[in-house]
Amino acid sequence: MNQVIYNVTVSVDPNVHAEWLNWMREVHIPDVLSTGLFLSNRILRVHGHEENGMTYAIQYVLANQAMLDQYFLEHAPRLQAEHVARYGNKAVAFRTILEVLNETEC
Repeated sequence: MNQVIYNVTVSVDPNVHAEWLNWMREVHIPDVLSTGLFLSNRILRVHGHEENGMTYAIQYVLANQAMLDQYFLEHAPRLQAEHVARYGNKAVAFRTILEVLNETEC
């Protein structure tokens, strides 16, 4: 099976941007990674879509789809609810799942 990237794209209100980014780095992402299901994580800034705030892509790499299915079943509802409770519509997320078909390192 191929690796899977769980991509969470978040549009963040500029008024909470700095606090949100700190919370993601210090609390939320460590909580996600503490599930033991992920291989790595990265935060990317999306440029060019900033009319209503700043946009980020948070990517989590998993060994396979079964690991992501386990995350959705056992952990995602709680962790997503914490994010919504803390930021509501000031940090709106949508999620995509990417399957790695090929990767070339230079």
